[in-house]
Amino acid sequence: MKTAIILGATGLTGGRLLELLLNDSRYSRIKLFSRSSVGISDPKLQEFLGDMFSLEDFKENFKGDEVFCCIGTTKSKTPNKVFYKKIDLGIPKNAALLAKENGIKTFIVMSALGANANSSIFYNRIKGQMEEAVLKAQIPRTYILQPSLIGGKRKEKRIGEWIFKQLMRVANFVMAGSLNKYRSIYPETIAKAMIWLANNDFEVNRIPSDVIQDLGQR
Repeated sequence: MKTAIILGATGLTGGRLLELLLNDSRYSRIKLFSRSSVGISDPKLQEFLGDMFSLEDFKENFKGDEVFCCIGTTKSKTPNKVFYKKIDLGIPKNAALLAKENGIKTFIVMSALGANANSSIFYNRIKGQMEEAVLKAQIPRTYILQPSLIGGKRKEKRIGEWIFKQLMRVANFVMAGSLNKYRSIYPETIAKAMIWLANNDFEVNRIPSDVIQDLGQR
């Protein structure tokens, strides 16, 4: 039976991933690394609370079979670009380096559709730089998920995102063929795809939204 590590379990996708792993008989322990508790009591669950910018402090406990990194912020929550970069780039990068150092063979991280290290758009550029940093760690089974707009209800209100989601619900019906990857996707689908990738081999590192949708239904 396996041990999974989750970073970002308090978020929308990370929270759903945690629920699925707690009910998956292949996993006997789920380790969470976070600033705050998820508020769940389960014999499988082990929480390590502290500063996510100092992951090396958790080195002795950052051991398992797989790392699921669901870390991410938004412009509204983190308007300071320096701090934003420390979260979206710094934490996944350091997690990958620590996983490599501790001999973890599988690292699965959430990025975003449009990620490009050379993009003129700050959000896409940081995601692209994060992808390159994670791949540079050379963990044998590294999978980078690039979802489109993520559906579902968040704890915090994001008015602009809510409006865009309503538009996407209509647009989803007309998107076909090469446009499939732009359809919105639900956090449960992403979480299921992450678990599938952790337990099966896949031929590519970077996985776009339409492929995530397919994997999440297997």
